[in-house]
Amino acid sequence: MKRKAVFPGSFDPITLGHFDIIKRGISLFDEVVVAIGINADKKYMFSLEERKSFIEEAFKNEPRVSVITYEGLTIDLCRKLDAQFILRGLRNPADFEFEKAIAHTNRKLSQIETVFLLTASKTSYISSSIVRDVIRNGGDYTVLVPDSVVVKKEK
Repeated sequence: MKRKAVFPGSFDPITLGHFDIIKRGISLFDEVVVAIGINADKKYMFSLEERKSFIEEAFKNEPRVSVITYEGLTIDLCRKLDAQFILRGLRNPADFEFEKAIAHTNRKLSQIETVFLLTASKTSYISSSIVRDVIRNGGDYTVLVPDSVVVKKEK
């Protein structure tokens, strides 16, 4: 049986931390599906199409990584895709506490296991919200994201 993991998130934008988790996930799973969740209540810096494009471009030479968008529960998406695992990255103890509650809930509602990978120490401080703040304030965001993330300059 093919080992498939879903890596859910908003990826607004994808960071080097996300990139690292996906790359390491490829060594554990036959396929990693990066699933961009759609939340109508959330205000995003990048459009859904841009976020999807950033990830697809970053992994264009890795056939075992696919990128999709979805709404609803991640476990429902996993069932639909026949994915047995949810992949999540942990940066710090606060992430662990938050993710642990979600993982327990998902396990209670399904047979889908959550696999946690610790982010690399060199990327553990990076979050999408920090990247967005750097971008908003004209800083050099390129050291925090894959090369595929390009911010269009406003005229």
